[in-house]
Amino acid sequence: DWPRQLAVDGNVSAWQESLIGSELGQLRITEVLAQVGDTVRRGQVLARLADDVAMAEREEARAAVSELTSYADEAKANAERARTLREKGFYSQQANTQYLTGEQASQARLKAAHARLENAELQVSRTRVVATDDGIISARNATAGSLTQPGHELFRLIRGGRLEWQAELPAEQLAIVRPGMAARIVLNISNPRNEEIIDAKVRNIAPAIDPRTRTGLVYIELPTHAGLRAGMFVRGNIITGESKVLTLPQRAIVLRDGHTYVYTL
Repeated sequence: DWPRQLAVDGNVSAWQESLIGSELGQLRITEVLAQVGDTVRRGQVLARLADDVAMAEREEARAAVSELTSYADEAKANAERARTLREKGFYSQQANTQYLTGEQASQARLKAAHARLENAELQVSRTRVVATDDGIISARNATAGSLTQPGHELFRLIRGGRLEWQAELPAEQLAIVRPGMAARIVLNISNPRNEEIIDAKVRNIAPAIDPRTRTGLVYIELPTHAGLRAGMFVRGNIITGESKVLTLPQRAIVLRDGHTYVYTL
């Protein structure tokens, strides 16, 4: 039983990349906490922005909530007192309505103040640039002292640290490849004694063929700690099955004038 193999080559790329930036503009970067190659966790702070203005706005919003809470409590007490006295005939309907309206208005102003406080808290949280997922930092554009721009890339993250091999195959060979097939990457091809084999697996197959090259991509999932780097060009094989073959010792093959011969007796 001999494996049928397709010799392929292609680039190693990130499985998925996340572009991380700031949602706030014109804020100075005060501290950069992550460098290229760092392994980070979801929610980990990568950089800090100047937060003095956001902190001041948050304190102002907190003070407004505290003030309006007192007014709302007072209006509620007045409204309850008015309802009690109204039942005993001490207040007119108009006066009672005024107290009830005052209670409702104070509650509405308090809700608006809470909304402004939540927005201020959100602005403070946005002064911390955090990792969107577990992974490895593959690029860093953040520099301490520079100003941020909304949507501008500060960091690039390889999600989960996962890499894949994007191997190119002609259309006729692409038709026999299926997800789940085994694949092998061969490193150090120039030195057979130090060859290293990395076992992998076909994850997916491109649904379209490049009309210029007549080739398509096969996405091959790589083990996490394979020692490969994004951007590497590697060669290997995809195992498409097995078949019965006739084998013989390599020493039985004779090389003459650029041709190989096998003699039978």
